Amino acid sequence: MRRLSLTVLIERDEDGIFVASVPALRGCYTQAGSYEDIFPRIREAIELCLEDENIDEIPHLVFQGVHQLEVEA
Repeated sequence: MRRLSLTVLIERDEDGIFVASVPALRGCYTQAGSYEDIFPRIREAIELCLEDENIDEIPHLVFQGVHQLEVEA
């Protein structure tokens, strides 16, 4: 069994719900009502996503940073 290091993005929506996603695993995301609760949930989501993924095909993404941009909408 290999150990993977995956980037997890955590955001909070307008209702205060925390949303976590893993860019390297398509469709891998979850949500929770608190910051502390998001971690066990995203770990479980990762485990479920890895059951369906070929580990050798997971892209190796290197986290570079986060930028907040304002755009006209």
